[in-house]
Amino acid sequence: MRIAVVTLFPLMVRDALAHGVLGRALERGVVEVDYFDPRDYTTDVHRTVDDRPYGGGPGMVLKVEPLRGAVRAAQAALPPGSRRVYLGADGLEFDQSRAREARDWPGLILVAGRYEGVDERFIECEIDEQWSIGDYVLTGGELPALVVIDAIVRLLPGALGSEESAAQESFTDGLLDWPHYTRPASVDGHAVPAVLASGDHAAIRRWRLQQALGRTWLRRPDLLERRGMNGEERALLEEFKRTT
Repeated sequence: MRIAVVTLFPLMVRDALAHGVLGRALERGVVEVDYFDPRDYTTDVHRTVDDRPYGGGPGMVLKVEPLRGAVRAAQAALPPGSRRVYLGADGLEFDQSRAREARDWPGLILVAGRYEGVDERFIECEIDEQWSIGDYVLTGGELPALVVIDAIVRLLPGALGSEESAAQESFTDGLLDWPHYTRPASVDGHAVPAVLASGDHAAIRRWRLQQALGRTWLRRPDLLERRGMNGEERALLEEFKRTT
């Protein structure tokens, strides 16, 4: 997959992607990430990318021309059909289903805003979608870009050590993840649940499903409402409620 990030701070994104799973995915060619700085598409000696907002008010607004030049250069470098996404607080919620959808795109252009925002005409003419990673305001779109890249890349074949890892994570089936344990069997008197050491794979599957349902019910009931449950899942959740 090819990803392009339009940002005033390319090193901020590039340095963060050099580590862990993402760094290895880049080294193996699972994903390629390019960077386009709007300053490189200015025409004045000061490389101006922002100006005061019409109508007054605090802060500065990113100008159309530098952003448009960067996005069109990114389009030319990426495969046909690549989508252009602006990252901002007023965008659609970026979630696991959107990450899975974007994984299958030939390419993705992420535009990281700054300051008070960007000229609305740029969004109207050059952007396909707007995404938000949450209901809060950040100083720029670089951190959201990293979140989006991380969520998408880990879904690509070859990114993780085990393909099963991505298939069993939180939100993959609309539920939060179940609890995980490793050695030793007891820590400060807290033992690993006996079922996990039983070797009974059917019982382990039921326990994990029940824990995922229970956690989701306790922490994110909205996910259960959207997802729904089958008969087995309803029975497991009722049992969880009785024993909690």
